[in-house]
Parts: sequence; structure tokens; C-alpha cells
Amino acid sequence: MSLPSVSAHQGNALGSMHSHKAFLLLSIPLILSALSTPLLGAVDTAVVGQLKDPVYIGAVAVGALIFNYLYWILGFLRVSTSGFTAQADGAGDSNELVMAFVRPFLLGLGFGLVFLLLHKPILQGALFFIHPSDEVAALVEQYYAIRIWGAPLSLANYAVYGWLIGRSKVKLAMWMQLLLNGMNIVLDFVFVLGLDMGVEGVAWATLASEALVFLIGAIAVWLHISRIPKTWSSLYDSKRFLEMLSVNRDMFLRTCCLLLVLGLFTSAGAGQGDDVLAANAILMQIALLISYIFDGFANAGSIWVGKAYGQRSELLLRHTIKLGAVWSFAAALVITIALVVFHRSLLSLFTESVMVSELAGQYSIWLLIFPIVIFWGLMLAGIFNGATDSVPTRNSMVISMLVFVLILYSTSSWLGNHGLWFAYIAFSLVRSITLWYYLSKIKAI
Repeated sequence: MSLPSVSAHQGNALGSMHSHKAFLLLSIPLILSALSTPLLGAVDTAVVGQLKDPVYIGAVAVGALIFNYLYWILGFLRVSTSGFTAQADGAGDSNELVMAFVRPFLLGLGFGLVFLLLHKPILQGALFFIHPSDEVAALVEQYYAIRIWGAPLSLANYAVYGWLIGRSKVKLAMWMQLLLNGMNIVLDFVFVLGLDMGVEGVAWATLASEALVFLIGAIAVWLHISRIPKTWSSLYDSKRFLEMLSVNRDMFLRTCCLLLVLGLFTSAGAGQGDDVLAANAILMQIALLISYIFDGFANAGSIWVGKAYGQRSELLLRHTIKLGAVWSFAAALVITIALVVFHRSLLSLFTESVMVSELAGQYSIWLLIFPIVIFWGLMLAGIFNGATDSVPTRNSMVISMLVFVLILYSTSSWLGNHGLWFAYIAFSLVRSITLWYYLSKIKAI
């Protein structure tokens, strides 16, 4: 689908505020912030790995997986908050700017309290499906009993991050994320290796970090609110509230589809043996790291698109799409070239097993294709998020998921693990194509 081009005169009219340099300066902190999260997981694993008994690694992995799923399915709180905040900021609506934070903040606290009230059945259900050994399950219960108290703080923090990003306070959001993960890493060493607290030490480190960053984030938002509303009646504005719930519902369904795809991918890999499962885990970890990079460009695009909608500026909308396409495509090319040259060395960093490394190498051709098929879909998801137009992202994920399932079950018997990766690449490509189809329909006016 072609887009209206931005002429040289119109491009100059946008000024340095929306230049290539400005877009990169907005994207880079978002990329760094995103990449700090998988680093934390690696350090958690490395620290408990010093305890020698592998059950500690298994317990932290299972415990973290439970919270990752709980929080991931509610990630829409951050994404939608960024979009609504950027739109209110672009429109200069100071009252709605406050409400764009308060509504998801209260919603996050509410979901967190529900998780607290239902913490026992949630844990029992998770252990039933994951089915770890009794020894690992006992340690998971210790880990979970501590970390669950941070649920309201973590989910409310989604609104904090989303609001700051929507206000283009990306450096502040980045430093908060780095503080969260940096403090967590330091406390990991203190509690686990220094005080010999084991798995409970990892949980306490995470909870303490979440509490501190929650406090700092709340203060940061307060300091950046220019005017307190004289009346809070708009907080319960049914139209605005229902619009927020509608967007969040679609994003929730989108996330559920993504989690289903990742779950089926892992399950199908596990059915082909432990070595294939390990090889797929390494390749998927690298694929997710690549996705985090593109998410940085997508989040930058969502901020400017939100402002374009607030200002009703079709010019800024089209210019943002153009910049996002240029820089995400450039990143895809650079990443692909780097993978072609260094992928063998990169794989060796993840495992000392010759068998697993060789298997990962056999299937790494799919990893080389991944950046080119996924960059446009992730970038466009950011564009639609900024527009708070959640229907295209929901529909694209549903269609892509159906394609993944169809290819997976029609090729697994004769293509094996190559069929699994073919299904995942097709899923990523169809996601990009369907969102591209919807792009012609997006308008800021």
C-alpha cells in the first residue's frame, strides 16, 4: 500500500523536532530500556547457578515464568497508556493528560489486588500445567509467596512507564527501568550469595526493586503533572472509559494469541527431544532480543503518532510512518548482516553443549530470515498503538496465529523442526502483511 509522500517543503516545516536525529534520540533509550529486561533474567539465572544444585535454577525459571505470563497478558496497560497520553499531550488537553494516567493506574492496582486475592489458585493452576518436580515446586512456592506482593506495584508501574513514554520522557523511563534491573542485580548478589537466602533472596531482591521504582515513578509523574484537575468527574466519563477498555480488550486478545503461538512452539519443540528443545530455546531467545530492538523504534513511532492524532496532523502521521520504515528497515539489514557473519559465535555463547550448538546452527537459517519478515509488523504495531486503533493489531495477530497453527500441523510430520520454524517465520510475515493492508486506512484527521 502506498502512502502520501511528504514533500521537501512540508518536511522542512516539521522542523528539527521531528527529524531523523530526533527519531533516533527517542528510539535509542527505549531500545536500551527494553534490552535491560532479558539481561536481568540472565543474571538471576547466573546467580542461582552458583548454588550448584540445579533445582534452584529450575525454581527461579518456573517462578519467573509464572509472573512473566501474569504480567505479559496485562502489558496492554503500558501500551494503551502511551497512546492515550501522547494524544492528550498533542491536543494540549491538561485534564485528559492526568486522566490518561489515573485510569490505567487504578486499573493496574485493581488487577494486582485480584492476583493477590487469587494467589493460591493461580499458583496451583500454574504448577499443574508446568508440572515441575516436587523439589522444584516447593522452592517455587517460596519464591511465589514473596513476589506476589509486588503484583499491584508492578501493574501500576505499567501506567507510570506508559504515561512517561507518552509524554516523551523516554530518558526518565529508561533510567527507571535501568534502576529497577540494576538494583535487582545488586540485591541478587547480596541476598543470594552474601546472605545465603537462596531462591527467597532472588524474590526479595525483585520485590524490593519493584517497590522502590514504584515510589520513584509515582513521584516522577506527580512532578510532571502541570495542573491538577479541579473536578475529577471526567475520570468516570463513560465514553472515555469504555474506549480505554475496548482498546485494552483488543490488546489483551492479541497478547493471548501471541502467548498461544509461543506455547505451541515450545511444546512442539519439546516433542522432538531435549536437544532440539534447547536449540530452539537459544534461537528463540535471540529472536526475542531482536524483537526488543524493533520495539524501541515502534514505541518511538507510537509517541509521534499519538501526538499527530492529538494535533490532528496528517503530515506528522505520514512523516512518522516514513521515519519508522526507514530506520527499522536499516536496523533489519544491519542485524541480518551481523547474524550472517557472527551467528555461529553468538550461538556458542549460549551453550557449551556441542550437540545443542550444532543443532542450533542447522536451524539458524530461519533466524537469518527473521529480522526482514518481522521488522515491518512490529513497527506498524507501534503506529496503530499510537493511534489507539487496536482492531488491526488484534486482527493481524488472530490471522497470523491461524496461519501458524495450520502450517505447524500440516508440516510437522515431514519437515520436523524445520516445519516448526517455517510456521513461526510465516506467522511473523503474515503479521507484517496484514498490518500493511490496514495502513492505508489510518488517518489523523
